[in-house]
Amino acid sequence: MSQMYMDGGNVHAGGMSVQQQMHNMPGRGGGNPNVMVTSSPGGGGMVGQQPHPAQQQQQQQQQQQHPQHQQPGAAGMPGGAQLSGAEKESIFSLVRDLCTVETRENALLELSKKREALPDLAAILWHSFGTMAALLQEIVSIYPLLSPPALTAHASNRVCNSLALLQCVASHNETRALFLNAHIPLFLYPFLNTSSKTRPFEYLRLTSLGVIGALVKTDDTEVINFLLSTEIIPLCLRIMETGSELSKTVATFIVQKILLDDLGLQYICQTYERFFAVATVLANMVQGLAEAPSLRLLKHLVRCYLRLSDNPRAREALRQCLPEPLRDGTFANFLKDDPTTKRWMTQLLVNVSEQQQQQQQQGANVGPGGAAQGLAGVGAPAGGVGGVGGGVVGGGG
Repeated sequence: MSQMYMDGGNVHAGGMSVQQQMHNMPGRGGGNPNVMVTSSPGGGGMVGQQPHPAQQQQQQQQQQQHPQHQQPGAAGMPGGAQLSGAEKESIFSLVRDLCTVETRENALLELSKKREALPDLAAILWHSFGTMAALLQEIVSIYPLLSPPALTAHASNRVCNSLALLQCVASHNETRALFLNAHIPLFLYPFLNTSSKTRPFEYLRLTSLGVIGALVKTDDTEVINFLLSTEIIPLCLRIMETGSELSKTVATFIVQKILLDDLGLQYICQTYERFFAVATVLANMVQGLAEAPSLRLLKHLVRCYLRLSDNPRAREALRQCLPEPLRDGTFANFLKDDPTTKRWMTQLLVNVSEQQQQQQQQGANVGPGGAAQGLAGVGAPAGGVGGVGGGVVGGGG
């Protein structure tokens, strides 16, 4: 299975069993609470059979005439010099093995281990015949094990290797848009909606969050729009309330990245119900950290609050509902060696201070329907899920 660690927002996996990985999770015997998702540069590369000699000669002539269209060498590695012919054929063979049920499990394991060393593996997976269908078949095959909960460690390991390859596709610049247009993230939502706290389920949720984390790390508004329109926020909020520390950290990171996009901030602050659902979960997490601090998680929470304070109506509401531990210096000693989060905390308190409110009121004539009314003056949406639904931003809700 994949070893998980966090590096600027990305989830990595590689070579560890579910039992080993879950043992290393925070709250389950120690481990690194940092979780994040790396993107793969480059693009190109296809898998197929060797061409007929006549076809090969024709391709060589075309490449001489149009050198900019040449295929990348050595499985897409720059310059084609980093993989030998045997290593390249080994990768292609493993990709072909994904389409055969009898050889798929080993191929999933080996490719998930090698993906960090193959920048263009995502393009190879996407453009090779039947590969994405095989990965999706692995995912839907365990749906019957979700309810009632019957997921075994072995089944969780296997599907998480498939998810690790999907994360690779989601991270790649060439395949990300294709990945979204095919609505593949929707296949992961049933995993995020599970509630069993057993290790196989926790690892399944964590790896699924890693795929979504790979998408939001790109700071692409199209990604944010897709996730909002498919109701990712309620799923993340649920995990932020009930998941392990590692899962909470990744889910909070996803919400943070959504808020940092103007579309995401507008969506959350569009109605009181949406704002209240997010603010309630954030406040509960802050209260929990007052008892069991986690610097990484606190950093994401403070950044979420700071971003919310950029919205006039949300800022007005935060003056009333910002958790007391963020006001009274509870985390001061904890943040003394983290100047970035300390600066965010200071700016947040300035934004929600009464003095700042008075300055804003003196500088602008706020009418009865303006920002001074706060989010409490916003009507409820026509519909929604978990208090934060109601459709895409700009719609009816």
